[in-house]
Amino acid sequence: AWFYTGGSRPYGYQALGEASVFVFFGVVAVMGTTYVQLGEVTWLSVAAALGIGALACAILVANNLRDIPTDAATDKRTLAVLLGDANTRRLFRALFRASLLALVWMAVIEPWALLGLAAGPLAIRPYAAVRGGASGPALIPVLRDTSLTELTYAVAITVGLAIGA
Repeated sequence: AWFYTGGSRPYGYQALGEASVFVFFGVVAVMGTTYVQLGEVTWLSVAAALGIGALACAILVANNLRDIPTDAATDKRTLAVLLGDANTRRLFRALFRASLLALVWMAVIEPWALLGLAAGPLAIRPYAAVRGGASGPALIPVLRDTSLTELTYAVAITVGLAIGA
């Protein structure tokens, strides 16, 4: 956490924040937990890690989208600054779609994973706000709603996978 914004070369300002969030909040957290509990990494855990990691990453993308003007003015080289507004919005939407594709993958292996669709209604507002061009303070609810989407997605697929086990 310290090296994201601290130290002599903070990685969050070298366009590496999203990659680290995806790896640590998705891959490491989900697959690591699976490995600790089962002694192996399963295809379900890989799919879940990708979906949860994508939504965790979307939270940071929304935050950095909001901060593009101030980050660019202070030479903070976040991924959003490098991509620009339009491409950052595309990335945000692609991360939501990636979580849905991961859910489909999980459902092929275990149909109860479809409980993750419970997050769908929560995803509508942030997706629409970003697609519609929300900026500045109007992106603050996107952070909240994306976080709630990720939480609901993670809990719902966990319950679904537990039922199916």
